[in-house]
Amino acid sequence: MAFSGNYMCTSFKVELMKAVHDFTTGTGSTFKLALYDNSASFTAATTAYTATNEVSASGSYSAGGGALTNVTPTSSGTTAFTDFADLSFTSATITAYGAMIYNDSAAGDPSVCILDFGGAKTSTSGTFTIIFPTADSTSAIIRIA
Repeated sequence: MAFSGNYMCTSFKVELMKAVHDFTTGTGSTFKLALYDNSASFTAATTAYTATNEVSASGSYSAGGGALTNVTPTSSGTTAFTDFADLSFTSATITAYGAMIYNDSAAGDPSVCILDFGGAKTSTSGTFTIIFPTADSTSAIIRIA
């Protein structure tokens, strides 16, 4: 299996300091989620979206993946966090092993994080849904403590 864990990309952390990413709901950057097969190989050193080993277009899934709806960043205690609304691809036949969230509105489509599904997740002429965890300081998909 090529996916070997979940990673917040190191380049993303640096780009936060350079104000490349804006998570403001409605007016911020456009973030997308792309799905990948088991041949994809990503680590924390991944820097940008790539079409290599992306799953094939099917149903409402197309190359580059789907646009994410931001949840306004907030904090709890000393942890800042943000999240996204769940994302569904309809009428799709997909087998994916993981995903990449990336900033589609920044030059070079910089990567944000890599998500390892822990095995094959499939849909056959149905709905393939990404369900994000609870948006809180211990579970949100993007947390900075």
